[in-house]
Amino acid sequence: MGDWISSKPIYIFCPQCGRKAWIVENHQHHHENSGVDSVDIEGVFVIEEFVNVEEEQQLVQMIDTRKPWVTSQEGRAKQDYGPKISFLKRKVSVGDFGGFPDFAANLFERMQDTQSQLVKDFIPVEFCLLEYTPERGSYIRPHYDDKWIWGDRLITVNLLSETALRLTREFKIPPYEIVIRMPPRSLIVIQGEARYDWHHSISRYDIKSRRIAMTWREFSEEIIKDEDYRDFVNEYMEQFRNPLIQLLLASVVISVFMHQFDDAISITLAIVIVVTVAFVQEYRSEKSLKELNKLVPPTCKAIRDGCHREFLAKYLVPGDIVIISMGDRVPADLRLVDCQDLTIDESNLTGETEPSTKSVFSKRAPELINGNKTNVNNNVGEDLHLKLEPTISDYVNLAFMGTLVQSGHAKGIVIGTGDSTQFGTVFRMMQAEEAPRSPLQLNMDELGKHLSVYSLCIIGLIVIIGWLQSRPVLEMFTIGVSLAVAAIPEGLPIVVTVTLALGVMRMAKRKAVVKQLHAVETLGCIHVVCSDKTGTLTRNEMTVTQLSTSEFYGAHVTGIGYEESGEVNLMDLKSDQTAQLQSVRRLLQAASLCNNARFDSTGNLIGQATEGAMLVAARKAGLSDPREEYNRIEEIPFSSRYKFMAVKCASNQHNYDFDKPTFYVKGAIEVILAKCSYYSNLGSHENLNESRKQDIISQSEQIESQGLRVLGLACGASLDNLTYLGFIGIYDAPRPGVKDAISILQEGGIQVKMVTGDSKITAQSIAKMIGILEPGGSVMSGQDIDELMENRQLNETTKAEIISQVNVFYRVTPQHKVTIVKLLQSIGNVTAMTGDGVNDSVALKKANIGIAMGTTGTDVCKEAADVILMDDNLATIVVALEEGKGIYYNIGNFIRFQLSTSIAALSLIALATIMHVPNPLNAMQILYINILMDGPPAQSLGVEEVDQEVLKQPPRDVKQPVLTRELLVSVLVSAIFIVCGTLIVFISEMSDGVVTPRDTTMTFTCFVLFDLFNAMSCRSQRKSIFAIGFFSNKAFLYAVGGSLVGQLLVIYCKPFQVIFQTEALSLLDMVFLICISSTVFFASEAMKLFKSRLFKRKLLLSASMYLV
Repeated sequence: MGDWISSKPIYIFCPQCGRKAWIVENHQHHHENSGVDSVDIEGVFVIEEFVNVEEEQQLVQMIDTRKPWVTSQEGRAKQDYGPKISFLKRKVSVGDFGGFPDFAANLFERMQDTQSQLVKDFIPVEFCLLEYTPERGSYIRPHYDDKWIWGDRLITVNLLSETALRLTREFKIPPYEIVIRMPPRSLIVIQGEARYDWHHSISRYDIKSRRIAMTWREFSEEIIKDEDYRDFVNEYMEQFRNPLIQLLLASVVISVFMHQFDDAISITLAIVIVVTVAFVQEYRSEKSLKELNKLVPPTCKAIRDGCHREFLAKYLVPGDIVIISMGDRVPADLRLVDCQDLTIDESNLTGETEPSTKSVFSKRAPELINGNKTNVNNNVGEDLHLKLEPTISDYVNLAFMGTLVQSGHAKGIVIGTGDSTQFGTVFRMMQAEEAPRSPLQLNMDELGKHLSVYSLCIIGLIVIIGWLQSRPVLEMFTIGVSLAVAAIPEGLPIVVTVTLALGVMRMAKRKAVVKQLHAVETLGCIHVVCSDKTGTLTRNEMTVTQLSTSEFYGAHVTGIGYEESGEVNLMDLKSDQTAQLQSVRRLLQAASLCNNARFDSTGNLIGQATEGAMLVAARKAGLSDPREEYNRIEEIPFSSRYKFMAVKCASNQHNYDFDKPTFYVKGAIEVILAKCSYYSNLGSHENLNESRKQDIISQSEQIESQGLRVLGLACGASLDNLTYLGFIGIYDAPRPGVKDAISILQEGGIQVKMVTGDSKITAQSIAKMIGILEPGGSVMSGQDIDELMENRQLNETTKAEIISQVNVFYRVTPQHKVTIVKLLQSIGNVTAMTGDGVNDSVALKKANIGIAMGTTGTDVCKEAADVILMDDNLATIVVALEEGKGIYYNIGNFIRFQLSTSIAALSLIALATIMHVPNPLNAMQILYINILMDGPPAQSLGVEEVDQEVLKQPPRDVKQPVLTRELLVSVLVSAIFIVCGTLIVFISEMSDGVVTPRDTTMTFTCFVLFDLFNAMSCRSQRKSIFAIGFFSNKAFLYAVGGSLVGQLLVIYCKPFQVIFQTEALSLLDMVFLICISSTVFFASEAMKLFKSRLFKRKLLLSASMYLV
């Protein structure tokens, strides 16, 4: 070695004791403490202080590694992308790149020297792709290979951060692990083959320093950062671009020119109030919609300080090691360092429907380079150049933020978060696009357009008639514009959006997260709910309660949930207790090995509940985790199609023959038995004949009849020639309240069907407990569904009708779920489907309402769903349906209120004009009425509590418009009472033919009181206010009370009297106005009484039809 390296401390870590040791000749080492024998090791070396700080800063600034290099090892067929040291040296030499300093060439000369003298096959390994963190204010930026980071081998050194790495040597006998700490400014050199188990990530200090050093432009805490700063002034001024507001401003200018300053000031104040109300409404709408995005904050699993942790993805920093698995959404841009059968759906970035297969190597490199493609290894060391610009699909060893993992699992280093990700680039472009509006919002837009056209025609007619009657032009113009502002329901879509968003927020507080507003419209139309069993109808708190070994030794397991306070009690007290216990432990050992669950330091389960229950049962039997004594070589993940999981393991405690590993398999009992040729009999292998198989199935069915889920276990050298070990019975009790929830759904005319992968007996047992399966009910298996679909003698309608009569579907796959949904939809049923797995996503997308599980559901499943149940409880579906029906019902209530007020105001002015009498209301009074119509009273109707009678209504027709004939009749009746009553007051007060302030005050106050009484009656379309309760909606009380106080101020406060041209009224006047305006309320109550009796008759008939 050169002098430079001999002066540096070089350490290795002993594979036997884990302590630091000194390097000596011939790759031998001595421990730091004396008296320990030397041990042979094929080298893992850490060279500290490989570069100094000055060299490091220049290196980060000047070295350009974004060029392709090719490396190859002797005997390795695959092509690697990465720097060959000698080739890299030529590339960075002063002669080739005149701008590089001498130290850069010397640096790589040292590395080449290290390669030749220290190890044979030097493979530089990039541990952290972003290690350099400049101080705040420094002009040096982190070295970020955003384009060529996808190379297999990226040459770098560990810079300012201290990191750690655990290596597993699989090809040593016995295999061992080495944990290496990499000090700042160090180089790691690895000799021989090694698998890098990226077990340890950056430290707490590094996380903090990176957060401080990285500017918000590089990496944001938020996934995609929203603009914190908003120009409220400009947004407020945007409201003045409304053409109607601009017309009012024009009338102000005209009033000033005509020296009518009182009118000008009054109209200006009215404009400010109207614009402010509109701005506040729009702001609330935007804020509510943004809050929806925060209801399900994305989490991630990462390794920090050597510990597996789960936290919000927004707290990731570059250098974190993230673990992703099937169903996860990738939380940041990752450079993959370890992956197993990983495929990722990148369609949201690339548009390609086929998932991308990932690898730690750039397998597509030969497609992108010039040269001899048939034997790329011949070109090693030659100067190769990229032929094509790579696309996202070419980055096979990168995982991009926002994409979805379809299969497999992997570890990756975070190389980009927030705005610096590929998704961040797409999101910035997406922000310019407006979000699509829901059908209900489009319906409201269309309704608003029609009403606007009708209103403008009537207003135009009023202005023309007034002009023909020689009324003042300015007065008619101002009245016309004010009517347009009041009558045209431009705020209707905004109020609808606010009501929907607030309703969705209320649902979220009750554990039902609605992702899209349009889903609310469909919730009240659902005819059928197809629910999964595990975790939705049951607690998902699995407990192993019984087990049976291959020798038919049985055992009861005490304790509940994941508490270890329990024991395994053998049932056969006459047989050899030791043999029984060994057989039970052999069964539980296999269950622990074929297992991916674990418990963290706080005792929380990380993984599937079923697997967690098996680990707890093994602990109760006195077993330590056998996975610490075995190396897992291969894994076949559980598939709902094949219904089993398998792992291939080998002991690491002995000189185990790696050519003969052992499979450990668990799955459905019938699937496991089909793969078994033998059964274990006190450690020996006996032939498993059909008679014994039938005995095992009979015993398992007896366990299943108690509501237990049965899983069989086996082991062997081949998956087709296994040895049966026994089965485990797992109990998952029904959730409390789920039976009542099902009863409520059924009372509302909604069918509930169980769709599960469990056996027939288990499914029937649970379904009977919770009221889904009544005596005489029908059940159907997934195989029966296949046979039904293959039956060509039946048409699709007949098949759909058969499916609709089934209460329980068992042993079904995700494809069967899709079939069930399609058939139910084909006969007009609006269907909701629950799911939690990746393969359920297709059925959730196909269903009218896809419902994902928030706790056990995968990110893929949540992405496909419309509603997420945060507690995985079917009773929460009832909450969603309640709120969905209630929100839609309340929207009808305030539409009734707004339209009746709008029509009344238009009709009042139109009739007065036609009758050739003075206008009953002036411009300021009309604008005040507009504030009432669009303001608090209207919005408070949207938060009315759900009427329980509404919940019992049969599902609503999904095509039914909001403005039904019944609602339109109510609107017209209310408008007629308001117009007639107000005109009577106006004409009676104007008996002398001259309009005085008292006349307009009486008319104006009468209209406002009519409006408030009308709002009170609009709280329910069928139920009397006396049944609802006057004080049940506090928001409504505050809104009406505030409006009444405002009206009293307008009447009795001098400044407002000037603005609104009013005068004080006597107590008798107010009593008279209350009496006449309350007629609209009593008329509405009488109509409700009539409709309620009629509705109850129809309800009984409709519900019985849906339940048949």
